[in-house]
Amino acid sequence: MASPERFSADELTRFASTLLQKAGLDAPKADSVASTLVDGDLLGHDTHGLALLAPYVKELEKGSMTKTGAPQVLSERAAVLAWDGRRLPGPWLVHQGIDALIPKARDYGTASLTIHHSHHIACLAAYLLRATQEGFVMILASSDPAVQSVAPFGGTRAVFTPNPIAAGIPTSGTPFLIDISASVTTNGMSNRLHKAGRQFDEQWLIDGHGNPSRDPAVLAQDPPGTILPLGGLAAGHKGFGLAVLIEALTGGLSGYGRADPPSGWGATVFMSLYDPSAFGGTRDFLRQMDFVADACRTNPPRPGVEQVRMPGDRGMQRRAQQLAQGVALHPTIAPALREAGASYDLDFPGALPT
Repeated sequence: MASPERFSADELTRFASTLLQKAGLDAPKADSVASTLVDGDLLGHDTHGLALLAPYVKELEKGSMTKTGAPQVLSERAAVLAWDGRRLPGPWLVHQGIDALIPKARDYGTASLTIHHSHHIACLAAYLLRATQEGFVMILASSDPAVQSVAPFGGTRAVFTPNPIAAGIPTSGTPFLIDISASVTTNGMSNRLHKAGRQFDEQWLIDGHGNPSRDPAVLAQDPPGTILPLGGLAAGHKGFGLAVLIEALTGGLSGYGRADPPSGWGATVFMSLYDPSAFGGTRDFLRQMDFVADACRTNPPRPGVEQVRMPGDRGMQRRAQQLAQGVALHPTIAPALREAGASYDLDFPGALPT
């Protein structure tokens, strides 16, 4: 098999920002969205990185993504904020949220923000390094009230989105970067396999009658199938419980969710920052996390596993490698971006020499 084409991360970021600006997004927002999407690919989340750029451009063209302005502040207390995102670009809103929470968390030890009517926020893991580099623990969760693709455990009709939740945890070395969902797989991966005519290796879906399936095509059937909660057919009650928690944090605390009329592809967001120095102290926090990291990484591996990795280890290794050697895009991404760029007379970057 031929090695994948690799592209300069800087050139990809410039291309993405320029394309978003040509589609009408102002420069600071375009830069924020572009760098976040590239960060997703750098960390290996290639269904939630530059794969989203062409769909975002279409949303700008349709007027479904707001191009200018700021979020509306709905509520503010000492350590709490609630925003109406006004369907502004999700990555920009999340970064603005981190900016707003950092001084509050330093003053009060913790600070939280909810955002409703955000546009899609891309890869949750892409935001975590900002927090951990500042010494904070970060929790970030998202749901989309306009989309249903995951049934509650034991049911057959979709109620939830995959409902991702992420956590960034600082250590003395490589931070823990947790990015999971309450479902066993994502909409993005399901769509990618469906377009390729492929199936999952495991029965991660059910059809509209509740029969287990590996085929993502069941999601488009009548009646539609659904993605299973995390834990699958045997232990999906755990993913179901996690989905309900994320609904409470996002739709519940923001005051806007599935009980309201859908308003298009987007996100309802919850985020919190925690300053370890306000609790048991930064030194002891790092001592505890470093112990956990060492106990896991030195754990005797089971057959077929080279070494136990902490959440984020592979992503950080991949990020460093791709910054040095170029970003290896999924084969479907570059053609879509060449097409999107061509409509604005914008050339997609050339591949790096092998």
